[in-house]
Amino acid sequence: MTSDMEKEIKKYLRTGQANPYASAWPGQHALECYQAQSKGLQAALLAELKRRAGKKTPPAVPDNLDLIAYTRERVAPMVQGLFPPDEQPVIQGILERAMVFLTAQGIEKAIIDEHFPHTAWTLANIYLESLNLKGLDGKRFPVVGMSSGDKCYISTDYFYEKCPFADFLVHEAAHTFHNIRRDAAGLPLPRRGYKWLLLLDFNKRELFAYACEVYSRIITLGATRKERLSSIEEYSCKVKLPAGYVGKNELIALLKEAVGARNGWKRILKRCSPDKR
Repeated sequence: MTSDMEKEIKKYLRTGQANPYASAWPGQHALECYQAQSKGLQAALLAELKRRAGKKTPPAVPDNLDLIAYTRERVAPMVQGLFPPDEQPVIQGILERAMVFLTAQGIEKAIIDEHFPHTAWTLANIYLESLNLKGLDGKRFPVVGMSSGDKCYISTDYFYEKCPFADFLVHEAAHTFHNIRRDAAGLPLPRRGYKWLLLLDFNKRELFAYACEVYSRIITLGATRKERLSSIEEYSCKVKLPAGYVGKNELIALLKEAVGARNGWKRILKRCSPDKR
């Protein structure tokens, strides 16, 4: 291994950034260099993760839990509210296959299967956080899940979340709707021609995911509009959103609209869709 390669590995482990030209790695052409870099960074990441984890293991998945059935139950209200009946089985299947829980056995495969170096680095940090360890950059990484392409990666901390309004599985599932093409899922393109499962305003994708997450919990916690509005007030008072992701006032206003609508899911989608003009 050359000194330049060692420098690139150290930088990658510290920051998650990889040289897009892979110039430090050997190869007859650019693709070979990139492939060599990917393998080198991946091996270094797995070795460093193993070293830092030691004998620690993440929180266990509850015994005898059927993860596919569990996922189906969690996302079913959202799928039924957002998609027509003939598309629901397809969407349900996509989400059931999308969920990857970062167990001690699953983290290595998740990193190996991930094509993007920075995403793999982020997965390693999520896993380290589940071990109550600092991230690769020396800082805590208080993230429980992330989506990438057609995959949703979830920390096993998810099963021990105490906030009644949190459901990171639904949150990440909502992000897949703007990551997956309709034709790739075997669904027809609508007349307007948008290619993703749902047409969302780029700047409102995070608002959409938070709204779907919290709304899924609110309709579970309360059966009447009064009970659901009460839950929104409790959420507004008790929950602090990560800075820079979405405006809390905007989210609260959207949730209130949703609980007052005949189909709250559709109202969320409408408010997070691009302006028709």
